[in-house]
Amino acid sequence: MLRFTLRRLLIAALVALVVSAMSFGLMFLSGDPAFAIAGEGATEADLEVIRRHFGFDRPIPVQYAAWVTGVFAGDFGDSYYFSKPVVSLLAERFPATLKLGGLAILVALALSIPLAMLAAVRQNQLPDRLALGLGTIGQATPSFWLGLMLIWLFAVKLRWLPVSGSQTWAHFVLPAIVLGYYAAPSMLRLCRAGMIEALQSDYVRTARAKGMLPRQVLFGHAIRNAILPVVSVAAVEFGFILGGSVVVESVFGIRGIGLLAWESISRNDFPTIQAIILIYAMIYVWLTFLADVINAWLDPRIRVS
Repeated sequence: MLRFTLRRLLIAALVALVVSAMSFGLMFLSGDPAFAIAGEGATEADLEVIRRHFGFDRPIPVQYAAWVTGVFAGDFGDSYYFSKPVVSLLAERFPATLKLGGLAILVALALSIPLAMLAAVRQNQLPDRLALGLGTIGQATPSFWLGLMLIWLFAVKLRWLPVSGSQTWAHFVLPAIVLGYYAAPSMLRLCRAGMIEALQSDYVRTARAKGMLPRQVLFGHAIRNAILPVVSVAAVEFGFILGGSVVVESVFGIRGIGLLAWESISRNDFPTIQAIILIYAMIYVWLTFLADVINAWLDPRIRVS
């Protein structure tokens, strides 16, 4: 297990290094960053001042080395637009996004796993078709439309929940449902397929032949193997929820990382954009690493292979 973990850790570190270079290089894809900061009316003298001030006149490898050194020290530079350290901006915004993402993945798991188990037990019957239909609708429904409908029903009409904001846990209920419902279908289909395969396996037939109750077979034997692919997908979906929450955060007025990313992109705030891209990429990398380790712990065959 230790050898498997170290090998996966080395791969994750290499991917992180490549991603850091790519996120830094994105700043130069749109042209001269000094021109993007100064605007169309800037003169060449103004551009030279900006290049010297922000260090754009240095070779790109030197700039990258200085940026990476700062990142390892916890310094992502200062925001061009907000005029404050990027680290402080991230510290202000990230807790709201993390709270939203955590609640959303819980909603997705609470929806997908029970529906997948029901669909597998009642394969090709009405419960199975209803579960797959709900999953298809979840992926096809635009998140902004579903968010607005939930606001209209539960906040405006019924007045059960607040319309927007992030002051209390109640403010996260509706956006978590929106993101969780969108993330649930992929986990539902994988868990359903795994459950069907597990229920048709030899060890489940042996358990049934020994006289075990259906719920003991389902929860004691089948679900352990069926849940393996869900672990990997849940890790990826959690990263997707964190990175793709900009629309939901805008609809519900949550001042998180997603909304900060949109504000930074619209205002050419390169240090903030670079930091957000790098952090989200690191989240994906380490969540995938964690999912691999958990799967290897659950199924020793993965470690051997």
